[in-house]
Amino acid sequence: MSGDVPAGHPVPDVTIESIQDAARMLDGIATVTPVEPSNALSAVVGTRAYLKCENLQRSGSFKIRGAYVRMARLTDEEKSRGVVAASAGNHAQGVALGARLLGIRSVVYMPTDAALPKVAATKDYGAEVRLVGTSVDDALAAARDEADRTGAVLIHPFDHADIVAGQATVALEILEQVPDVRTVVVPTGGGGLTAGVVAAMAALAPHVRVVGVQAARAAGYQVSLAAGTPTRTVPLSTMADGIAVSTPGDVPFGIIHAGGCDIRTVTEEDLSRALLFVAERAKLVVEPSGAAAVAALMAHPEEYEGPVVAVLSGGNVDPLVLLRVVRHGLASAGRYLQVRVRLVDRPGALAALLQDLAHHGGNVMHVDHVRTGVDLAIDEVEVTMQVETKGPEHRASLLDFLRGAGYRLTEH
Repeated sequence: MSGDVPAGHPVPDVTIESIQDAARMLDGIATVTPVEPSNALSAVVGTRAYLKCENLQRSGSFKIRGAYVRMARLTDEEKSRGVVAASAGNHAQGVALGARLLGIRSVVYMPTDAALPKVAATKDYGAEVRLVGTSVDDALAAARDEADRTGAVLIHPFDHADIVAGQATVALEILEQVPDVRTVVVPTGGGGLTAGVVAAMAALAPHVRVVGVQAARAAGYQVSLAAGTPTRTVPLSTMADGIAVSTPGDVPFGIIHAGGCDIRTVTEEDLSRALLFVAERAKLVVEPSGAAAVAALMAHPEEYEGPVVAVLSGGNVDPLVLLRVVRHGLASAGRYLQVRVRLVDRPGALAALLQDLAHHGGNVMHVDHVRTGVDLAIDEVEVTMQVETKGPEHRASLLDFLRGAGYRLTEH
């Protein structure tokens, strides 16, 4: 790897030998996930594009790789003390499954608002789950206290060389599956996966560009790289909770900084469009953070040299979150219209509006009818409708039609 390492943050010992040893450890433990060519994404980017399907990994994300390697490299005495971890979901499941496979007792702290399916899965894998606080930082503080109090080994979600080495095995598979790859795009939270890909590519394929992707509302790496040191930020609310990390880890930061890795950000609209795109065109279910790489490719396709591989980092999505995100994605893609129309309150007015929309191809999904309101005249009624459209052009034509037909739109 090239570049100066910031003072106090040396590049940790994540060698190609350590990564290859991790791959041997994971043989028969982690799945060699498929790399699927995507004609639809290739058309968007203008070059060959592939999806690395870590959403199909055991426990639903790449996290089992690093968690298992970290625990497998513990001494027998350390294993006897048990392990403790903190996570909102994916790392929790990776630690729980890895600990069960190794016969190690595990305790996992999760935020009180963690998605119920993720809590249930972590318990099913064999961990004792304790809910605490409102954030992963709160859970991590509780996990550190538990480790100090009991002697259990803290399995950090990203800040350890063994974690990074385990995650780096994703890159070894990519190089075998797409030998002529030129760009790998990786969702980035604390940086363990991205750092692993950077370390592996630096040793085996230094010509491959690695791009990390963060949610714009939780872009800690951009701030930290500009400062030259891991810097705490306060992530705003984002649907990509799996990569919403307040402070990059020292270990992955050192690798990413020294490797000159590019970091890009994506908006909530980018994320929702990408999740919908992957579901519709690739027939794959991913969580919002798992779609971040695809979001970056779709937002700025001209920036990536092909062949390009987008890592789908995880598929553990709460069905309720998936429902909201799909709706958001439909709206962002111009496939969903919410409009408020004021009508004269007379028989047949609403029926005429619905008939007009149907005649122009709008599929009305929901109608809310309001007859009383401080800003409504006595002979007025306001109708709020959710309408499914066929895309941005159809959405625009429906709005033009409604205005041209004399309907009064108060919001859309």
